[in-house]
Amino acid sequence: MFVQHRLSAWIAGVRSQVALPLRIELWNGQHIDFSAEAPRVTIRLPRASAARYLLTPSLANLGAAYVEGAIEVRGAARDMIAIVNALARATLKAEGRFARLVRGMAHDKRGDAAAIRYHYDVSNEFYAQFLDAELVYSCAYFERGDETLGEAQLKKIDHILNKIRLQPGQSLLDIGCGWGALPLRAARRYGARCVGVTLSEKQCALARARVADAGLGHLVDIRLQDYRDVRGQFDRITSVGMFEHVGLRHLPEYFGAIHALLAPDGVALNHGITSTDPDNGGTPYGGGEFIGRYVFPRGELAHVGQVLKAMQQGGLEAYDMENLRRHYARTCALWTDNFEARASEIRRLAGDKRFRIWHVYLAGCHYAFEHDWISLYQIVCGKAGQPTAALPWSRRHMYGELT
Repeated sequence: MFVQHRLSAWIAGVRSQVALPLRIELWNGQHIDFSAEAPRVTIRLPRASAARYLLTPSLANLGAAYVEGAIEVRGAARDMIAIVNALARATLKAEGRFARLVRGMAHDKRGDAAAIRYHYDVSNEFYAQFLDAELVYSCAYFERGDETLGEAQLKKIDHILNKIRLQPGQSLLDIGCGWGALPLRAARRYGARCVGVTLSEKQCALARARVADAGLGHLVDIRLQDYRDVRGQFDRITSVGMFEHVGLRHLPEYFGAIHALLAPDGVALNHGITSTDPDNGGTPYGGGEFIGRYVFPRGELAHVGQVLKAMQQGGLEAYDMENLRRHYARTCALWTDNFEARASEIRRLAGDKRFRIWHVYLAGCHYAFEHDWISLYQIVCGKAGQPTAALPWSRRHMYGELT
């Protein structure tokens, strides 16, 4: 009775602030609608004890309750995320325990490798359900905005290779090479001598198979290796969607490692997600907590200002920056649509719990990029102190090959 009273008061408070296409189904068969509009999302509380998740509807609380099966949620993922965020705004303060907290954890090779395996070694078949055919798992590049996912991912890779001014026969290191799409493209298009490193065994195995199938084994070497263990020097270095795993404290060391591996006149590009909080905080209302618990253990996001500072501390000079936030919002929207279109097969491959984690995660990322909670920057850099004559006068070379 006490729970019912508290829940009724909470519902009245939310209704007084916002009308939502939401229905709550209670354990006793009763249901409550939050507007006259037909509900697009239904949250079912199978027992009275589940009401506590609604009474404090942070993204961490409701996300965990959905993932663990304590509540049932029906509806399209993007509708779910929008409504849960509306509930959080109506109920919680984006400060204190619901603020964009900075964690600043320690990182080591063993722990980082375990975190990578947790996220990436689900199965290659799992990722194939919602990524493009080349399995590019990072922000795509939409030159016009109407490209297919596959077209936009290829344009992203070419955009990167244009930015670093890759020349025929040069050496290229791709840190966090995923399933090998970028080294393969660099080898095919430029005859570049490529090394790709990943900590994911499943990524490594498939990338090596793709290199062999393409007959490019003489140009592309895919390694199961930590970037900190790479030796030698490279004309070009790319890091795409990897530095989020490095950790805030270790960014100067990470850029220092790139400095050590880069030829004196070389060019590097770092492509990564950043926080839009100047203090390097995660997403508000417990969103970062949910991702850290279920999706990216040990992942941390830095503000772009912190990234530039760490880059300089590592001995690198930033030449060019591009904000691709809206491109990542669109990428995540397309991934979410693909995920939901193949829901039955994904459940079969990954199981119910992992399905629910990713159902929330992909749509949540779309929301976060769409609303400027997080961003994505490509930063082109080189060793600090190089003569200015080595740099092109304009950015024209970045766009010459796009169509």
